[in-house]
Amino acid sequence: WENRNNNFDFNSAVDSLTDDNWFLNRFRLGVAIKPVDWLKLYAQTQDSREWYSDRPNTPGVMGAEGDDNFDLRQAYVQVGPKWVNATIGRQALAYGDERLIGISDWNNFGRTFDAAKLHYEYGKYSVDVFASTVVYILRDSFDYSDLFNGAETHRDQVFSAIYGNTTAINPFTIDAYALILDEANPTKIVQGITYPGTSLSVPGTRSDFVTLGTRFKADPKKLNGWEAEGEFAFQKGQVSDLDLTAFAAHIGGGYNFKCPWSPRLFADYNYASGDDNPTDNDIETFQNLFPTNHPRYGYMDLFSWQNMHNPELKFNVKPCKEVGLEADFNWFWLANTNDAWYRSNGTTRVRPITPGAPNYVGAELDILMTFQPVKPLVIWVGYSHFFTGGYVSATGPSDDADFGYAQATINF
Repeated sequence: WENRNNNFDFNSAVDSLTDDNWFLNRFRLGVAIKPVDWLKLYAQTQDSREWYSDRPNTPGVMGAEGDDNFDLRQAYVQVGPKWVNATIGRQALAYGDERLIGISDWNNFGRTFDAAKLHYEYGKYSVDVFASTVVYILRDSFDYSDLFNGAETHRDQVFSAIYGNTTAINPFTIDAYALILDEANPTKIVQGITYPGTSLSVPGTRSDFVTLGTRFKADPKKLNGWEAEGEFAFQKGQVSDLDLTAFAAHIGGGYNFKCPWSPRLFADYNYASGDDNPTDNDIETFQNLFPTNHPRYGYMDLFSWQNMHNPELKFNVKPCKEVGLEADFNWFWLANTNDAWYRSNGTTRVRPITPGAPNYVGAELDILMTFQPVKPLVIWVGYSHFFTGGYVSATGPSDDADFGYAQATINF
């Protein structure tokens, strides 16, 4: 169950279709067959639906989750032992903290790719190489990708990567990666959620760029409770025929106290470049690719890793083994008001570009409780409030926004 108020228009004077309650359900059923150690066959179906909403229940329309009735989420074959194997077919791809490649599972559909992936590991080192194209979510037909679409979209997307990982430098996990996205921006739009990898889609143009990055994360169990992490990414190439040069960074640290309730304090800062001139032939907007943004930049899903300054404070406690409590506070500024404010999906512009407006967008408070009474069942109950800032008031209605939800997941 979700309740959202002013999350899209920040206008209490208008009872928008997106100011509403709705119920969501998602059923997944997977079957794995492993006749020998070096061969695995896997298939997973999914049925996702939105109930009792006034907005259209078509995926992606007015922010709707919508309906995707009984479709194929994953279907792949994996050949080879654990240390070297190939996985071919429809599959989930998730790396690091999923800031650039993730399954986006807060969304009722999640994300999968039609992909071919090669995995190799040796000791404390591993590397993945893959080529893929993201799967479209469509309401009344089979979910497909650009690889199997009957030439309907003409997007011809290929997302490929080399992603390396090592734990050789104790206590850190260190990643290094090169990600390449090549896609056309078609003149025909297919209705549905497609998770495009760029924030600018001008029909008839093409995007082709590389993302080079590195990530580190320390294990607090090996640092006497201390946490340290960071990720840095640089992009170069073309987005919609514009020359792209962009950068993003994340840095964070915290401490886990060894006392009753296991309190945790954590602070982090997120930055992503924005475009300084929307009328020239260059673009500096960082492209968020295919992330899992929901847990990263506020639970209200108002921001993506684009055109932002975002400091955050987190506080967690565990009163008992079954219960976790979390309180987060985020502040948001636009890196450049010559660029847009982008929602969590990385493409929707919350307000028109307004050069000269104050760049302070606002602050968000998130409160979350998790409860696991028995092993298969996890219950989440959360509330979030967004305090609007000068940018919102300078660009239109500026009422605060609220978000409440309750969720239960059963895994078996």
